[in-house]
Amino acid sequence: MTVGFRRLTEADLPLLHEWLQREHVQFSWRERESYDGVVRRYLPAIEGSDPTDLCLILADDRPVGFIQTYLVSDHADYERLVDVEAGVAGVDLFLADPELTGQGLGSTVIAQFVRDVVFAVSDTHACIADPDAENQASLRAFEKAGFVRMRDFVDPSDESRLHTLVRIDR
Repeated sequence: MTVGFRRLTEADLPLLHEWLQREHVQFSWRERESYDGVVRRYLPAIEGSDPTDLCLILADDRPVGFIQTYLVSDHADYERLVDVEAGVAGVDLFLADPELTGQGLGSTVIAQFVRDVVFAVSDTHACIADPDAENQASLRAFEKAGFVRMRDFVDPSDESRLHTLVRIDR
């Protein structure tokens, strides 16, 4: 299976909206929004007014998931929460189809995206993610991609969830 990425476009927003409604995506993503809410959230990055890079994950040229990256320093509240230095990017992702999970695809996607997209920016020297601490499959995928568990923390915006901060350095 060949893995690749392409920038999310406005035409992809209906697909992204549909994926965000799926139960297994809700476990960690928790963004059950109306279509208009999805447009409000993601269109600014597509149009370039938000610095987040949004991509579809492609397997054999077929869209199978979503991945995004951003400089942590562009999000002051999050930067304070995770307490990292300048030059650190964040990454978030999900696979859209539950049958694709648990097969090793996630770790392949993470490793390739970090290598080819995140670390393609010369000033970026590390990458972090913060999967739900109960999502053992996600934590294993990040570890298989070379990330190391740093610490657990609670996000004040959702105190019911414990997150695990994972990190990889260039």
